[in-house]
Amino acid sequence: MTQMIFVNLPVKDLDATKAFWTKLGYSFNPQFSDETAACMVISDTIFAMLLTEPKFKEFTAPGKEISDATKSSEVLIALSADSRAKVDELADGALAAGGSAAKEPLDYGTMYGRSFTDPDGHHWEVMWMDPSAVQG
Repeated sequence: MTQMIFVNLPVKDLDATKAFWTKLGYSFNPQFSDETAACMVISDTIFAMLLTEPKFKEFTAPGKEISDATKSSEVLIALSADSRAKVDELADGALAAGGSAAKEPLDYGTMYGRSFTDPDGHHWEVMWMDPSAVQG
């Protein structure tokens, strides 16, 4: 069986969060979604479980607070892109859909990336790397 990853993120407004990611072209698996959770499909093996804060709290250790991602760093989520243009497409789309730029773009010639925060403050990185540089 292929290994999969499910990144679980707390969200304040599930409908607004789904609308943001839908504008960026992502879909949701209804089998793992309800009024408290949305399973965003990133790829065949990568998913983001967007959980209302009460639902997220059910999965955390007792007594732990949920981080406010608009005030502190909790996680950096990095996605690969097929090209520099795809990096710009996703980052520009995120900004147009209500996200915010997280930091200045990185351009190392063989590696290019941009970052944004979603409406809940979660930090997303989008990176492209020249395949010839990786083969090394």
